[in-house]
Amino acid sequence: MTQNQQRTVHALLDGYGTTYAEDAGIRLRNTPQPLYRLLVLSSLLSARIRAGVAVSAARALFHAGMGSPQQMADATWRRRVIVLGEGGYRRYDESTATQLGDGARLLLDTYGGDLRGLRREADGDTARMGSLLQQFPGLGPAGAAIFLREAQGVWPEAAPYIDAKVVQGAGKVGLPEDPSRLARLVGEPQLPRFTAALVHCALDKGAAQQVRELTHA
Repeated sequence: MTQNQQRTVHALLDGYGTTYAEDAGIRLRNTPQPLYRLLVLSSLLSARIRAGVAVSAARALFHAGMGSPQQMADATWRRRVIVLGEGGYRRYDESTATQLGDGARLLLDTYGGDLRGLRREADGDTARMGSLLQQFPGLGPAGAAIFLREAQGVWPEAAPYIDAKVVQGAGKVGLPEDPSRLARLVGEPQLPRFTAALVHCALDKGAAQQVRELTHA
């Protein structure tokens, strides 16, 4: 790693290295509840809506007692709509309320409410993990990528998970756009925070500019 790259990595981690899960109050571990909450958050982030609104809506759902697939499935559709609205998630509240209920029931029926079953079924194949995740209603390729970027910290067989949005952010701050070279710039435990920071820079020109300024200060 060059000295300039080292400064860039430090600026990224210090300034923008907070994952979506951390923002939503999820203490991510390889256990059923936090993995499910990450699935919910990834689904909310999949819509064309500001990330801050999705995070707020996820917090509202968990605070309202919908932090497990059984609790989500047991909640009425109307209750889910109301809580999503309280979290600011109004544009897609009705369709998302349906998707969350259907997804919770799918998880209960297919994996007994435990996403580690999906992990076992994928058997170390990251592409397979992504395909299985996309079976959940409302979770397309972008949502699956969000989930795997964050879950690579607790599902090491998914690491390094460097998707197109991460590469885009790398280009904006002057880091290598080759996924394998990019992954080598940090240790594996830092990958979720590093990729989160790069996605932030991909989505926010101001963040990318600030990182470049700090790197060359």
